[in-house]
Amino acid sequence: MKLRSIFAVIACSLPLTALAEVGSGAKKFAQLGHLLDTPTEVRLASGAPGPDYWQQRADYKIDVTIDDTRQHLTGRETITYYNQSPHSLKYIWLQVDQNRFRPDSDDMLTKTAPNFEKYPYSSMAGLLYRMEFQGGVNNFKITDAEGNALPFTENKTMVRIDLPQPLKAGEQFVFNVAWDHAIVDATKFARGGYEFFEKNGNYIYEIAQWFPRVAAYTDYEGWNNKQFLGNGEFTLELGDYEVAITVPADHIVAATGVLQNAEDVLSRKQLKRYEEAQSADELMFIVTPEEAAQREQGSTSVESTWVFKAENVRDFAFASSRKFIWDAQSTPSGDKNVMAMSFYPNEAEPLWSQYSTASIVHTMEVYSRYTFEYPYPVSISVNGPVGGMEYPMITFNAPRPYDDGTYWDVSQKDHRESWSRSKYGLISVIIHEVGHNYFPMIVNSDERQWTWMDEGMNTFLQYIAEQEWEENYPSRRGPPENMTEYMTSGNVVPIMTNSESILQFGNNAYGKPATALNILRESIMGRELFDYAFAEFANRWKFKRPTPADFFRSMEDASAVDLDWFWRGWFYGTDYVDVAISDITQFTVDSRDPEVEKAWQKAKDDELEPTLSDQRNENLERLVDKYPALNDFYNDYDDYTVTPWDYAQYEKTLKALSDKEKALLAMDKHFYTVTFDNLGGLVTPLPLRISYADGATEEMQIPAEIWRRNAEQVTKLFVSEREITAIEIDPYRSTADADVYNNSWPRKVKTSRFRLHMDSSKPNHMRRDEKTNWEKKDK
Repeated sequence: MKLRSIFAVIACSLPLTALAEVGSGAKKFAQLGHLLDTPTEVRLASGAPGPDYWQQRADYKIDVTIDDTRQHLTGRETITYYNQSPHSLKYIWLQVDQNRFRPDSDDMLTKTAPNFEKYPYSSMAGLLYRMEFQGGVNNFKITDAEGNALPFTENKTMVRIDLPQPLKAGEQFVFNVAWDHAIVDATKFARGGYEFFEKNGNYIYEIAQWFPRVAAYTDYEGWNNKQFLGNGEFTLELGDYEVAITVPADHIVAATGVLQNAEDVLSRKQLKRYEEAQSADELMFIVTPEEAAQREQGSTSVESTWVFKAENVRDFAFASSRKFIWDAQSTPSGDKNVMAMSFYPNEAEPLWSQYSTASIVHTMEVYSRYTFEYPYPVSISVNGPVGGMEYPMITFNAPRPYDDGTYWDVSQKDHRESWSRSKYGLISVIIHEVGHNYFPMIVNSDERQWTWMDEGMNTFLQYIAEQEWEENYPSRRGPPENMTEYMTSGNVVPIMTNSESILQFGNNAYGKPATALNILRESIMGRELFDYAFAEFANRWKFKRPTPADFFRSMEDASAVDLDWFWRGWFYGTDYVDVAISDITQFTVDSRDPEVEKAWQKAKDDELEPTLSDQRNENLERLVDKYPALNDFYNDYDDYTVTPWDYAQYEKTLKALSDKEKALLAMDKHFYTVTFDNLGGLVTPLPLRISYADGATEEMQIPAEIWRRNAEQVTKLFVSEREITAIEIDPYRSTADADVYNNSWPRKVKTSRFRLHMDSSKPNHMRRDEKTNWEKKDK
């Protein structure tokens, strides 16, 4: 630290930001302006839906049959489409996502080569299966309400239905669709399909993206008919569903919505338990482990049909198997009870009966506090082949123990499958997938364009729910320090990138936005302002379709915090946080008293060690020692001696000062200028901890606006009656600062460990062959 004496520092009152302000901060703090859609009466500048807001609606009545002998699905549906837009529509687009599995789909044809340097057996098996599988819909037919064929055009995963006449605003159109398709092996493809259990020849079916669905028609996009390429998920309309699912009579079915004919498909014992469970505040079995084990010993050719109804949902999924145990618990949500239910095979024990339904209940309780009460009558978690996937009221979650019932506690970095075999892996994936009921099933964002709007917001709330589960919960995403490695890597794109072009998908769409929202809540807005604004956004847009602009504007509108700099840096850019303390100087006031000031200067000069040359020349005979006549006045002059002239100048200065100005000269304060360098480029608040010579500490936070003029470097003045001994940026790791070692003055020492290993070498070919022969003889 540099020590300096100043005079009249208060009178000068110079702004102590960096002297060379280059105006770079203006770009970082510019309003988003053209990056956001222009407000209209459909979407207001406040971020709320406007008086002219509209969205479409589609109701479905579906009959579907699962052929358990050949893993095939056959369906027919009647769709009632409501044109609630102000526009006339000549055609309707359908999403036919099963066509993604055709060999000539864009998804299949645009897949790039894997890295074969270290390629797992399971990945190779999946690669070969995907090359051979003949997926896609078959026997596709579309007719009007009277059964007359409608002309349609298939374009891979999208189908256009040409209407007999334009569908005017306020009108509705009824049409029918029939189709069938092979069910994919979900251990090879993501999101839905079957899992085969070789022991008894049984299957678990988790069926999703299985029926043709009306594509979204919106005010900001028109028809959302982008091809499904695998990453960008689904943009769908809300509606009511009635679905009849025909399966083998010994199957148990879980589905979106409420079971309508329990008395037809359950045994008397199961029906009694089912009815009791609807008011049970503790976990109980509807189908017991023993019943599930008995049922999977055989099979039947008899079929039964399970009927479900769901209101105001955007999709429908279901699961079916004779292997399912079924447990349930009733939990309050507002003025009603919700049935939290889990379906899983005996292979999922002992984890699932202990943690699945408990995780559902916990998720709804936490999420409802931060958004709105869970509005649906059921919430379901199903164990099967799908790693983690969400649909209205039902989720698919894969983690289960090993065959011997053992499991990991947390996922191991060096063990690829440990996530799917761990306790916290199970709890976290259930929290995450059940949380998706809020985002995007109710706050119905456009997943195909902006993955982060559901995955990021959901992961943020998942982190809160995990931390409320138990102390020191091992959350993977949410803590700022967990995101620094990704943000400093070179392989990054902005969060606002389209879903299909995202690099490092999990970090970009899940981890970084969750971290950003956590930082926004904890370090920028504060919990009170953030929680109110976030809940306001969620309630404004439940059962509606928000865009990023609606979220950004709502958060500012409800908090009075200008956050354009934050959205610009975190969501539209790839900079990262790395702030360093590059310089610190201590000033004290020059008292102008020559006795004081010359003593201060002498002490400061005496602090300097003699140079190496001075030390070695200490006994050197000098020329002036040999010839004293060379000395003059200045050889004996002492710069630190106070002279009569010094006293006279001091008296003259005092006479010119007022009493208040004299008091300023006499004050005993320390002035510190601290220079902060923004090495990562992302502007951020500066949470500081200052330590003093008397052992006391002080914490403060400098708002991010300190960078508004110069985004590269700022210098801040600190005034104290105590001497500062240390300053630290971000002591609680709250800003995702990438390099904590340049955050401190004095600098911290980096510490690490290294491991010693035994020398190892391969045997030469002669020894290797000889060893093999010995082993054969021993056998």
